[in-house]
Amino acid sequence: MSSSARRDDAPPAAAPPLASRQDGTYPRPQLLRAAWADLDGPWSFRHDDADEGLAAGWQHGLPGAGRITVPFPPESAASGVGATGFHPVVWYARVLTAADLAAAGRSAHAPRVLLHLGAVDYRASVWVDGHLVAEHEGGHTPFTADVTAQVAGDGDHLLVVRAEDDPHDPAQPRGKQDWHEQPHAIWYHRTTGIWQTVWLEAVPAVSVAGLRWTTPGATAVDLTVTLRGAPVPGSRLRVALRLDERDEDLGTVEVTLVDRHLRQHLSLPLSRQRHGQARDELYWTPERPRLVDATVTLLDPDGTTRDVVSSYLGVRTVGVTGGRFVLNARPYPVRSVLNQGYWPDSHLAAPSRDALRREVELIKELGFTACRVHQKVEDPRFLHWADRLGLLVWGEAPAAYEFSPTVVQRVTREWLEAVERDVSHPCVVTWVPQNESWGIEQVATDPAQQAFVRALADLTRAVDPTRPVVGNDGWEQLGTDLLTVHDYEGDGRVLARTYADADARRDIVTGTAPSGHPQLVGGAQDAGQPVMLTEFGGVSFQPDGPRPDGWGYTAAADAEDWVARLTALYDGVRAGGLLAGSCYTQLADTLQETNGLLTADRRPKAPVERIRAAVAGEGRPGSAG
Repeated sequence: MSSSARRDDAPPAAAPPLASRQDGTYPRPQLLRAAWADLDGPWSFRHDDADEGLAAGWQHGLPGAGRITVPFPPESAASGVGATGFHPVVWYARVLTAADLAAAGRSAHAPRVLLHLGAVDYRASVWVDGHLVAEHEGGHTPFTADVTAQVAGDGDHLLVVRAEDDPHDPAQPRGKQDWHEQPHAIWYHRTTGIWQTVWLEAVPAVSVAGLRWTTPGATAVDLTVTLRGAPVPGSRLRVALRLDERDEDLGTVEVTLVDRHLRQHLSLPLSRQRHGQARDELYWTPERPRLVDATVTLLDPDGTTRDVVSSYLGVRTVGVTGGRFVLNARPYPVRSVLNQGYWPDSHLAAPSRDALRREVELIKELGFTACRVHQKVEDPRFLHWADRLGLLVWGEAPAAYEFSPTVVQRVTREWLEAVERDVSHPCVVTWVPQNESWGIEQVATDPAQQAFVRALADLTRAVDPTRPVVGNDGWEQLGTDLLTVHDYEGDGRVLARTYADADARRDIVTGTAPSGHPQLVGGAQDAGQPVMLTEFGGVSFQPDGPRPDGWGYTAAADAEDWVARLTALYDGVRAGGLLAGSCYTQLADTLQETNGLLTADRRPKAPVERIRAAVAGEGRPGSAG
């Protein structure tokens, strides 16, 4: 029977793939369906420096267009455009074909067609056949348009995207994208327009729109389900959990739906989970990243399958207690690396989907248990590999560069969208909504900026009370669950003294911190939070020869000197008994910043085992924290 002739109550053509064992191509890793259409690849493209396209009707067709490879930003070489100057408005166009709609799974059972855009920087408008279907503001978060009506007819349909990204608007959250024409200091080439996957999927008239997983402990899972469309009275939702690596069912629950939202507490009915000596057998950790697969099925009152999706979760808890970061109720030293998520040829977009997996593998091979994604909301497929391979991740907001009511609204909206997108990933263990007073430069004295820091931290806790929140990473902190310090001291012996003990802690929190800024402001008190050195190191070494603008916070003469400096810094960190964790700057060279452990194209600057020995303390005195 052809898909067009299927009965409306027929089940889906195929079950979704196993979510925890996917190949890393699916753009939304924790809500999979069997069919989807990848729209990445060649598109029509043109700049609109005079901002004339709307008045000229380009939403109906893009005259004089060149070509671009989506999802690479037009500033990047990988896009085929490579235009790094100021181009605040850009346009894209692509034909949606019958083959695209078939790949998306459109059928009588799944008649609604959804267009997903992973990230478009910064302000986007989307048309299909000249009809406006979506508008979105926020360069790092996804949005969706229901285009069912626009693609209902036979034949091809024209998809057009307009992106507006003003490089000179300091109220626009931009992270490390430069407002100068060329990169300078710690800022990089801009990323304009589409930079994450564009894709189609077809869904039933009523379908699963969102899943949120939280794990309050070893014996339970909390699930929130959001539906697209109102369920027929008497509809039910079935949730089945399975530990794939052991071929073990963990339980199934089926509940009747009363509206579009369901909150369900799921007990894990395993005798070994009730046994105190075996509770951690199911826990997710970097050393043992066990994932639980979930199948969520929406059933009509007569038992017919209306929608089915696959997902996964990790059973783990995080928090702070006794001056330590705790994972699954046990102290866990955080050994992290700062990751800019920037590539030479593709900028903020990864050069390939395999590169996202390789990034996680490299971080682990170098001896780290965590990474801090810096001033960027990373592609969800990176988080999938961190979930699957075992890597803790700190999620961080891209900053704006002024303080105003507009900034408060923009940053808050985009950040809460990012938290909601990533809240179910077990790898994400800490939220960082603000960094180094970027955009809040007067926070030490300005009550309004202090209120913003406290409010954003509390809003983060309100939507996700399960993770620590850092109130302004680095210095001038308030409303924070972690005391995080940035210190680029080049002598490991000095680091050991600075972070030695309780007396050193008092010096940091009551005086001027090593950064030169006060550590606590706005009446914030030392509440015994864990102290972490969340930026340090930054030793420059250029194995391929010096570049004129290359720099680091200190510099090594050669490879041997570089390894020696790295080792000495980590010896100092390990000797600092005050520290609950650290984060080295940085993973890879990025343009003029030559202070990476890897070159810009991800080659280690010394044998991996030597870097790992320095980072993890293998064979060194002290702990590996």
